[in-house]
Amino acid sequence: MIRHVVVFTWSPAADAERRATTLEALRRLRQDVGGMTSLVVAEDAGLSDGNADTVLIADFPDVEAFHRYAQDPVHLSVLAEHVRPWLAARSAVQYRI
Repeated sequence: MIRHVVVFTWSPAADAERRATTLEALRRLRQDVGGMTSLVVAEDAGLSDGNADTVLIADFPDVEAFHRYAQDPVHLSVLAEHVRPWLAARSAVQYRI
């Protein structure tokens, strides 16, 4: 199993409405793209200064499923429309569980 973790920090241009729309688009990836066994998209709880704004955690049954997701046109469209225009910073890691 592969776990994919992405941490997003949004630019100041990403107001509350924009962030809500982006989180909704990210959460729809499970149904719109599929291939994952679980998906969590959550906003930071605000407990520590300097944290990122949002986390996405997705589990995939194998490396091939992750690669299909990463290259899927719907996933790439969500990134292009809802994520990249509003990003200040992004970090990701994939690991075996």
